[in-house]
Amino acid sequence: MFPAEFDYERAASVGEALDAINEHADADVEILAGGHSLVPAMKTEGRSPDVVVDLDVPALDAINALSDRTVVGALTTYATIADSKAVRANAPLLAETAAEVGDLQIRNRGTIGGNLAEAHPGADLPAAVLASDAIVLLRHRDGKREVPATDFFRGDGETAVERDELLTGVRIPHTDDAGVAYAKKTHPATGYAMVGVAAVVEVDDGDGAAERTVSGARVAATGAVDRAVRLPSVEDALAGEPLEEGTIEAAAGEAQADIEAEKLRSDAYASGEFRAELLSTYTARALESAAERVADDPPTA
Repeated sequence: MFPAEFDYERAASVGEALDAINEHADADVEILAGGHSLVPAMKTEGRSPDVVVDLDVPALDAINALSDRTVVGALTTYATIADSKAVRANAPLLAETAAEVGDLQIRNRGTIGGNLAEAHPGADLPAAVLASDAIVLLRHRDGKREVPATDFFRGDGETAVERDELLTGVRIPHTDDAGVAYAKKTHPATGYAMVGVAAVVEVDDGDGAAERTVSGARVAATGAVDRAVRLPSVEDALAGEPLEEGTIEAAAGEAQADIEAEKLRSDAYASGEFRAELLSTYTARALESAAERVADDPPTA
């Protein structure tokens, strides 16, 4: 199928993109940043923007690793993130999750900014940025705005980005000495997550491995409801407890506590009830892998 007619603007800088957005303030404007969500939606789902602003901004295709944080530009592809030594070393959860997105073609063209702005309820990266405690970076004509990932996702296709703003990047605090993991049940038709769980587990070493306790945890899920969400009951069940099998089992048992049953997603492949069961299972898998990685790489003083 062919999309409806639209006006096309190509922006070579953030300023040009913002000017185009402002110029068409009364129109339905969509940002093209990879196109793997927008173009299919325009062809088959009746999405018909008046104007498409195509981002051709080299400055947004960059990864900057600083001493305590890494900034990933909005036009950085999944493949670049997954292959980046800097991201794998400093924000390994994001790298691992990016490697799970779609297939090779999608990873080579799709971008982190497009993924987050699209806010598909089964997208992988929203869970990773939530569990990473990331900050989403926005620009408008009068300045900048920073939005914590916990406040960014508001529903299926809904985010904190205002009409006059452009998502320019993501800032991720470094997860030194933490165990991280992403576990996903892939939707067989779309490649999205039927349910995916991202976990970051931090520990106090005590006087030896046998006495390790969880000093902090961040756990986020995608696919279960209309947006990616943190799982605070799981996090609370881990905090202060010994890093052992019983703790992980008990924490995973809390995975459904923060999810209202009537908000669970259902489709032809999985009922809400089945997704709830998957949530518990994949929370356990993510936590087990994260715990193993803490054990393989003990914290340093």
